[in-house]
Amino acid sequence: MANPLKCDLCSKPATVHLTQIVNNKVHKVDLCEACAQAKGVTDPSGFSLADLLLKASLNPDPSVAGVRCEQCGFSQNDFKKHGRFGCPACYQAFKGLVEPMLDNMHKGTTHTGKIPSRALERKSLYDRLTKLELDLTEAIKAERYEDAARARDEISQVKQTVAPSPKQLSR
Repeated sequence: MANPLKCDLCSKPATVHLTQIVNNKVHKVDLCEACAQAKGVTDPSGFSLADLLLKASLNPDPSVAGVRCEQCGFSQNDFKKHGRFGCPACYQAFKGLVEPMLDNMHKGTTHTGKIPSRALERKSLYDRLTKLELDLTEAIKAERYEDAARARDEISQVKQTVAPSPKQLSR
């Protein structure tokens, strides 16, 4: 029979096993029942993911250790204790801590929005159509009939692009 894993804190047999991936490296924390309860891991209301993320072995950027938010005075220990920041300025103050965590949790640190690409394409076609119709109106008022004809032809091309094909209508 294999040797049971031991608690990382007190060397008793571990019954709680936590795994986290940071910078493509797997970090495992094995705790006995007593240490898990002391850290609040077994109590869902007292569990602080920030506490685990801020452990020295798991923190990818040690330069953030003594940083305080200039606006609210929040420290890294306060974040560790509460699991959230004190004010919006904390995100900038603790950027070195937050960015690696977000980068590992998501596909990057830049929010690209939730608008589907099809909706963006339709919006750009609608905007183009609106601009062409405005150009057509202005060209007719200014009696620039060649420009008006060009705008009319482009409008019909855009409308054909937007209009559903006969195949799509039959579905």
